[in-house]
Amino acid sequence: MSEGERATELIDLVQANNLTGIRLWLAEHRPHEIADELSRMDGGEAIIPFRLLDKDRELEVFEELDPSQQQAILLGLRDTAFREILEEMDPDDRARLIGEAPAKIATRALAGLSSAERKMTAALLGYPEDSVGRYMTPETVILHRDLAVGRALEVVRAKGADAETIYTLPVVGDGRRMVGTVTLRDLVVSDDSRLIKDIVDVFAPRVRASESVEDAARLMQEANLVSLPVVDSEDRFLGQLTFDDALEIIEAADTEDMARQSGASPVSDHYVTVSVLRLVGARSVWLMLLIVAATLTVNVMQAFESALDAVTALALFVPMLIGTGGNVGAQSATAIVRALAVGEVRVRDLPSVIWKEARVGLLLGLLLAGLALAIGSLLVGVDVAVVVACSVIAVCTWAAIIGSSMPLLARKVGVDPAVVSSPMVTTIVDASGLLIYFSIATAVLGV
Repeated sequence: MSEGERATELIDLVQANNLTGIRLWLAEHRPHEIADELSRMDGGEAIIPFRLLDKDRELEVFEELDPSQQQAILLGLRDTAFREILEEMDPDDRARLIGEAPAKIATRALAGLSSAERKMTAALLGYPEDSVGRYMTPETVILHRDLAVGRALEVVRAKGADAETIYTLPVVGDGRRMVGTVTLRDLVVSDDSRLIKDIVDVFAPRVRASESVEDAARLMQEANLVSLPVVDSEDRFLGQLTFDDALEIIEAADTEDMARQSGASPVSDHYVTVSVLRLVGARSVWLMLLIVAATLTVNVMQAFESALDAVTALALFVPMLIGTGGNVGAQSATAIVRALAVGEVRVRDLPSVIWKEARVGLLLGLLLAGLALAIGSLLVGVDVAVVVACSVIAVCTWAAIIGSSMPLLARKVGVDPAVVSSPMVTTIVDASGLLIYFSIATAVLGV
């Protein structure tokens, strides 16, 4: 059965109110598959199959949903089921849900929690929205550096069932100050009498709770970490950022960057359930800004109207020239935004990045100029073809410089580099490329 047939089948079952069929469908699919189908429905439809889930699968499916879909599900649950779901959630997932929920849902959620879970959730909500503290799990097994390995394994067995992860264990000293980490594998293969302090990795990475969660997730990706310890300003252990959360953070960040690079505001909800008006709102603002910016191109054309009247063949190559320059600039911008996101370049690398991209643009320009010279000579003659070829070289070099420098300059002034999107770079290169083109034409042809 294909993905499309499977999705249609569940939707049809829900719309037909075929409860028996829905139960059979749910029994045949895994939690992440069920969550994916629920996310394609509105809240009123999704609550029907969700209520038919077995109790032991409800939480698994619920935690696979996005916060907006979780809110829609919660609104359709009775108080008892509402409280049970929230009480059983991992603290970090619950904190993010409550943090994004409307005040009515947030108040109801906090009021229904036990005192211990409410305290834990409130502590996480005290951190900024995009900080590591909001995403870390405090439910973890902590080992003291002076424990013997045998005793440490007993602690893991006693407390591991309530922890979100036990594969990498934080090791602390007096006052809960972070010493390092030890892996479960190291514990299992070490002699029971050996002390934890003899096998601890004191160089294990750690992050402050106030730091950017995206930066922490990228660190986990680069260092191939299963979990990352989180500490306060005095190096006291607070919790861990786990790999599943890190993957979601990176996916969300990359999705947002892709939206901004295409000249749109990011939309976090599932595409199928997003309304047309919301999509229009996400895309229209940038398009309006870009159409205003595009008037620069019109102004340049007006300024060189006399040159176009004298040599009308120049107009034939305008689309080719601005298209080529825009593409080169967009390629450079995309490459640098991505390199910034994964930590391959930093703001201080601006001079070396510009130097490298300028050479890339120059070589691309030389390559394309040969083709332009040949085509132009056949179509309009050698004089105009030389102008076009020289312009292609200059525009490609200039476009590469603009495309590579704008994301780095944006980061320097505290703006998301993805905001300096390909459409914005293309618009700027279009106007400046025409200026270069007509300036060269004036100098070479004397028009």
